Amino acid sequence: MGRLFLVELEGKIYSCKHCQTHLALSDQILSRTFHCRHGKAYLFNKVVNITVGVNEERMMMTGMHTVADIFCVGCGSIVGWKYEAAYEKSQKYKEGKFILERLLLTRNQFLISS
Repeated sequence: MGRLFLVELEGKIYSCKHCQTHLALSDQILSRTFHCRHGKAYLFNKVVNITVGVNEERMMMTGMHTVADIFCVGCGSIVGWKYEAAYEKSQKYKEGKFILERLLLTRNQFLISS
């Protein structure tokens, strides 16, 4: 399997609820108005320390999308999904972006001391 190298973030971060692995910086949030099966979700421009699952077609509230579940590399828990393709023109802005489910995250301030 090999050695696991994690990216450590500095600032206001969102981490995996189960293992505290850093996933994203709060300044990478594009929208806080998304919803998922477990409640609120956030749309992020960039996330780290994840693996991407297989692509699948899903009917969402905003139409059909090709998405892939994303998993925390620390513990393997599902933390959200990545938008691979959107079929409606108004939804194209989501392509390549990530959804993290709020229920599966913790938020904290992390500062690296020199």
